Amino acid sequence: MSLKIAKFPAILSPFLLIAPFFFWGTAMVAMKGAIPQTTPLFMAGVRLVPAGALVLGAAALWKLPQPKGKKAWLWIGIFALLDGLMFQGFLAEGLVRTGAGLGSVMIDSQPIAIALLSSFLFGEVIGVWGALGLIVGVAGISLIGLPDEWIVTTLQGSIGNIAFSWQNLFNNGQWLMLLAALSMATGTVSIRYVSRYADPVVATGWHMILGGIPLWMASYFWESNQWANLDFNGWMALAYATLFGSAIAYGIFFYIASSSNLTSFTALTFLTPIFALLFGNLLLSEVLTKIQWIGVILTLVSIYLINQREQIGTFWKELTTSGESVKSRQSDVPQSLKSMSEGKP
Repeated sequence: MSLKIAKFPAILSPFLLIAPFFFWGTAMVAMKGAIPQTTPLFMAGVRLVPAGALVLGAAALWKLPQPKGKKAWLWIGIFALLDGLMFQGFLAEGLVRTGAGLGSVMIDSQPIAIALLSSFLFGEVIGVWGALGLIVGVAGISLIGLPDEWIVTTLQGSIGNIAFSWQNLFNNGQWLMLLAALSMATGTVSIRYVSRYADPVVATGWHMILGGIPLWMASYFWESNQWANLDFNGWMALAYATLFGSAIAYGIFFYIASSSNLTSFTALTFLTPIFALLFGNLLLSEVLTKIQWIGVILTLVSIYLINQREQIGTFWKELTTSGESVKSRQSDVPQSLKSMSEGKP
């Protein structure tokens, strides 16, 4: 994969390509570290509203047009509900109950849902490799999200001994992260409609503000001591998640997406959970079980298969076509020799 970023020195290009995924992964670790000192809904609002203001400020400097008309604001509102309020709300609540690394893996499984939604809504072809990625992804998410004892009991053939509880299942942080991933996936699909009526960068800024304010309102009514216990490190962690994990990461992402190969760029999505797993282990001493590690590997493979399904399909087709050509040429050689031995021209 070779990508070049215009207007930047070549030596900086690799760092800029990786930067959004590094910031998103490490922002998860920063938020997880701040959770004991604050409350989830307040933290989710902090990550959205200031970042949205920064994005709108940048949009004003770039003289991007503001949304106009009812349809523009309607779609921005839907975008804010899905990718702002629901995504960040589920993410923050999920972080209370699971690790940053594991949560990031679950969230970055959203290409699976996006592929299905795009196929249903826009007729996009999933293909054989995409379907394989979906199957592998479901297996990986199941290994991550379901309790280990359920999986071991099932493999031992004792399914009837599983004590099932919907309440316990959705108190599981991984499943809240899955709901966050589904919210982000539907939000990502909705941006196609948003961009018909508004500039996508401006819409991104507004969706952060419109999605973050209800989170702060919910925090006001249902949470307490939102910032009373935050020390300097806690505020710095929230500032990092807001500035680097939202505003700067989105800014770099949109800039590169507008000037480079989007398919190749988005294939780097799998780096986000890798950074989250790495720094979650180094800074927060997070440890995964063997079953969860298998699920992580399967999910990362699934993300790659789905994001690169067209390229893999093209490569496989070229590989099989060249193989058939070689076999055809080899089968023609004996026939030519036979014709020569019989004296035929």
